[in-house]
Amino acid sequence: MSVLEGKVLVAQGGGPTAVINQSLVGAVLESRKFPQVTRVYGALHGVKGIVNEEFLDLTEATTHNLETVAQTPSSALLSTRDKPDVAYCQEIFKVCKAHGVRYFFYIGGNDSADTCRIVNAESEKAGYELRVIHIPKTIDNDLRVTDHCPGFGSAAKFVAQAFAGVNLDNRAIPGVYIGVVMGRHAGFLTASSCLARKYPDDGPHLIYVPERPFVKDQFLADVDDAYKKHGRCVIAVSEGIVDHNSRPIAEQFTGGEKDAHGNVQLSGTGALGDLLSLWVKDGLKIKRVRADTLGYLQRSFLGCVSSVDQHEAREVGEKAAQYSIWHNLDGSVAIRRTGDYAVEYFLTPLASVARESRAMPDEFLAPEGNNITGSYLNYVRPLVGSMPIMERIAAPLVAKVLAK
Repeated sequence: MSVLEGKVLVAQGGGPTAVINQSLVGAVLESRKFPQVTRVYGALHGVKGIVNEEFLDLTEATTHNLETVAQTPSSALLSTRDKPDVAYCQEIFKVCKAHGVRYFFYIGGNDSADTCRIVNAESEKAGYELRVIHIPKTIDNDLRVTDHCPGFGSAAKFVAQAFAGVNLDNRAIPGVYIGVVMGRHAGFLTASSCLARKYPDDGPHLIYVPERPFVKDQFLADVDDAYKKHGRCVIAVSEGIVDHNSRPIAEQFTGGEKDAHGNVQLSGTGALGDLLSLWVKDGLKIKRVRADTLGYLQRSFLGCVSSVDQHEAREVGEKAAQYSIWHNLDGSVAIRRTGDYAVEYFLTPLASVARESRAMPDEFLAPEGNNITGSYLNYVRPLVGSMPIMERIAAPLVAKVLAK
């Protein structure tokens, strides 16, 4: 097999994560080890930066600088929400060819994988050797094939710790609390709120995800039962919950407004939490009802990072360079769980990850549709790692003297 000499181009797309720069730095530093790599470029603003030829020469970045960047959340190369079609990808390929790029790495979700697939197809059609590797990233954890996605573990850790704090607050001053968590089609991130539970009466007492229809009357009955049982109720709910017709509940207050990708707008407002709070207040006559939308805080929160997530994000970047430069392959890097707990990496075809997303398996969801199972806990705990210590006072009640 002949050695393919040329430049490496790496870009970051979609929503940032706390560990996406680990993948970037892993790919860059590993690529710089190979003599056939002439330069390593980084595209600013993802694919938009590629078509505009906005490149940084990462060959000249010091190792110390890159290692510090690796520890920093969010996308160091900046990002984009552009969703390229064939014509857009033809422009990407044209720029790659003009700059002598032979290795293209794109860090992102399933839309990024689809971009890689199309660019790869364009290079093959033109007879130009261009190795294309998709490096997985998403806090939603909804990429197909891979066991889990870099970025998810750290976001899950944040959500778990946020609900741990909410639960402590809610126990001190009881009421109903509703926390809205990111997740359009998959409930993995919302389900991670379950890690906040230590004692039998700890919240979240109810968890709602997009994989199960959300019915108003059943929701109110669930809240009523939990409130009567515990004197309080903490609820975790995905922003993407849908009714029996798969219509997002969010449409009831957005009027069906669409985002840049043509999806119903879910983020950027606290209206879903407000709507559910109103239902509880009006339907159950509970006065103390509060709602928060965690929003962008989940993605790049500084100082709340899973060490497992960091290490795996670094390795998928390194593996991308090895598969393409060393082995002359195209594809998407994926993770396979082995043992308890270990992983191995493999390459899956770009088409197996592109466009389509996965949902939570039934085994992770309680039959009643308002909670998760022990199987999910076993799945997510290794990805999140250690949680802060939470303890209650262990002391006996003093007998009343004046009480009648």
